[in-house]
Amino acid sequence: MSNKSPLPASYDKADIRRHYTGMASRYDFWGKLTESKARDRCLELAAIQDGEVVLEVAVGTGLTFYEVLQHNRNGRVEGIDLTPEMLAQAQQKAAQTGHSNYDLRVGDAYKLDYDDAAFDVLINNYMFDMLPEADFSQVLAEFQRVLRPGGRLVLVNMAKATHWYQTLWETMYRIQPRWLGGCRSVSLSVPLNAAGFQVEQREFVSQMTFPSEVILAIKPL
Repeated sequence: MSNKSPLPASYDKADIRRHYTGMASRYDFWGKLTESKARDRCLELAAIQDGEVVLEVAVGTGLTFYEVLQHNRNGRVEGIDLTPEMLAQAQQKAAQTGHSNYDLRVGDAYKLDYDDAAFDVLINNYMFDMLPEADFSQVLAEFQRVLRPGGRLVLVNMAKATHWYQTLWETMYRIQPRWLGGCRSVSLSVPLNAAGFQVEQREFVSQMTFPSEVILAIKPL
């Protein structure tokens, strides 16, 4: 898998908020069609133990957040997203669990409003593939800050193609980034190492030809 620089990001924060405001009520169809296998693997690698403190950054419509709540009935789960309309969808799902051990709020991955070493696990799905490569280090430094020593970070993003038929997705991004919600393929193992994480596992999942990378990294003790 090549670690060459990704294509330039096409969306700034205002663009992301605008696009996903319009997509909020329809996003789950796309998420279940192309991303559900990678999200399932994310949860397996996170290996959440009941009673842990978990943060999901960029919860979107709550597809993963809902499952985290089900795995962690006696713990605490926090979630943030940039787009209120996506959070509203996540809130509806969370309410269906009957749990009260969570908080969902508007938040920014660049500056997390949490104390140092506050979380056992941090999950982040399909966000870095929208960010400028130059910003990866700033966001990963925030993730490093809020995780406890030994804490687990699980990331899922659009991956670089490993088969010819997967190149369609990057071609679509080159033609019109909006078709992919501003997402393009990225590779995060090198930025993670540079940020001080230990990459424990790196896997690639394809669903409806859409390629995803799932990474488990640890904050050293």
